[in-house]
Formats: sequence, C-alpha cells, structure tokens
Amino acid sequence: MAHTTEEKKRLLNRIRRIMGQVAAIERGLDEEADCSEILHNISACRGAMDALMAEVIEGHIRFHILAADGSTTAEQTRAADDLVSALRAYLK
Repeated sequence: MAHTTEEKKRLLNRIRRIMGQVAAIERGLDEEADCSEILHNISACRGAMDALMAEVIEGHIRFHILAADGSTTAEQTRAADDLVSALRAYLK
C-alpha cells in the first residue's frame, strides 16, 4: 500500500496514535468519565481518521491515477491537486 518506506512509517505512526485515542475512549467509558471528555476524545479520533483517509486517498491519486511514466500533463496535475485540496477540506 505505502509507496515508500518513509510513507509507510508515517502511516503506521498515525495508526498507532489513533489506536491510543481509541484506547482513551474505551478507558473513559469504562471509568465513567464525563460525557464532554469522551466526546472530545471521539472528536479527536474522528479527526485523526479523516486525516489518515485524506493521506491514503492522496497517495492513491498520485501513484495510481496520475501516469507513473511522467506523461501526466500540467492540467492533470492541477486537477489532482484540486481534488486532494477538496478532499482535505471536506474531511476536516
């Protein structure tokens, strides 16, 4: 899935942070924490998942949709950049 070793490390680190956030939600529920604290943790987890989704989609666009042989036109690159920007804004 990851296209470079560095990208793979970044994605795995992001997943590990998300797992920590989900564990915090579980602890909060188990310890009967205030609703506001649990909602804050859920919101943070959702934001982290959305950021992960945006990163994976961007990688997919750049490595599987745009031509790998360098024949991508400037217009196609601009369109891909616009799409990635729109997705990131939507997923915020």
